[in-house]
Amino acid sequence: MNRAGRRPPYGDLAAAWAAALLVTAAVLVGRHIQFTRHTLFVHWPPVLAEWDPHVGPGTPAAVLLAVAGVVYGPALAARLPWRPLLVTAWAASTAWIFSLALVDGWHRGVATRLTTHNEYLTVIGRFHDIPATLRDFTHHIVAGTPGPWPAHVAGHPPAATLTFVLLDRIGLGGGGWAGTWCVVLGGSACAAVLVAVRALADETLARRAAPFLVLAPAAVWLGTSADAYFTAVSAWALALLALALTRGSTAPSASRPAARSAARGSAWAAGSGLLLGLTCYLSYGLTLVAVIAAAMLLLCHRASVRPALVLPLLAGLAVVPLAFTLAGFDWWTAYQLLVTRYNQGVGGTRPYSYWVWANLACTVLITGPATAAALPRTATALAHRHPTPALPDGTPHPAARHLAVLVTATLLAVLIADLSGMSKAETERIWLPFALWLLPATARLPHPRAWLTAQVSLALLLNHLLLTGW
Repeated sequence: MNRAGRRPPYGDLAAAWAAALLVTAAVLVGRHIQFTRHTLFVHWPPVLAEWDPHVGPGTPAAVLLAVAGVVYGPALAARLPWRPLLVTAWAASTAWIFSLALVDGWHRGVATRLTTHNEYLTVIGRFHDIPATLRDFTHHIVAGTPGPWPAHVAGHPPAATLTFVLLDRIGLGGGGWAGTWCVVLGGSACAAVLVAVRALADETLARRAAPFLVLAPAAVWLGTSADAYFTAVSAWALALLALALTRGSTAPSASRPAARSAARGSAWAAGSGLLLGLTCYLSYGLTLVAVIAAAMLLLCHRASVRPALVLPLLAGLAVVPLAFTLAGFDWWTAYQLLVTRYNQGVGGTRPYSYWVWANLACTVLITGPATAAALPRTATALAHRHPTPALPDGTPHPAARHLAVLVTATLLAVLIADLSGMSKAETERIWLPFALWLLPATARLPHPRAWLTAQVSLALLLNHLLLTGW
């Protein structure tokens, strides 16, 4: 390693401490506002949680996974063949999420999280006639209408609720199956991000990021919330887009004829479009993944990429919106009604002046100090306008710059969501789909085991000291 690489990472540490100060300020200011004005509607600001130090059945497994991940994670990520690495990352992430959820026990941590009064499973019986319910969906969004939907059902397009209805129809009903569905799919999201980082940056950076994606503090909220499911769908949509833009447009070779390469690219593009359309009908706010998708298009700006892929991408993108529109659900009308419902409830009372910056403290908690520490390196990679063989830490400049573009696009999406005022509080859950695209910034950090220790320590403390609302 060169001399610059041996210097103490003062910028990394300063960024991590700044993030810690932001969280501290959000806690102290938030507690003052809540205890004096009672307008935050969270008992342990900035997150929706209760102070409840406890241990549970998942504690031994969580501690064991944390130690094993810190000790062996970086080496395994560097040495495993690529496809086994993806499977291992998925399995390890799922185990990490489950172990943290089980700290609260199976009943409280998994089986009942999606059955409370605001959640999706409470309305399964109202979908006995799915087409009729979809046609009538918008008539029950605003509070005060006959039979208003619970908060989360009203707050999302019907594909979210319909997923759990269909699970129930095939015999996987109840909170246990719904929670398991969300955890297992949510665990796959880290593999999707690895696929995209490898395609758009390089494999070495993806491998370095793998342990941080697996052991992210976000796992506390990925188990169990429907947003874990949304995170997986949006992540795979973007991963398939990355593959379509890179592998599907590579020059033909003896082992991959032009027709086969074009067919693979078209299939990936169509799959990406299908999942992007589904993403928009799972959560209104996830239309902002378009910002990350636009960054991917910017990174793959070659003229030969777009014409061959745009038709299957658009065809796939049209499927879900067309199906719901023909069924009688109007997305735009529903969103406008949601804004009314949001302002009728606690969203209309929660102070924007606090949440506009406290939301960012929530983001620090789900992405951890390592992500905050890595952001100065992201800025450095963007600042190097003229390609150089490598940055001071040895990372190839083009790969680092591509990764920085992805992270920056994600930060922009988060900033837009924040400034919109439609995400006041609960962003530790709502912004999970964006959090996973910030974590790859950690790939360029030195001393990965030290930073992984900080990540898992934060997750364990959060899950054992607080009883989270999701």
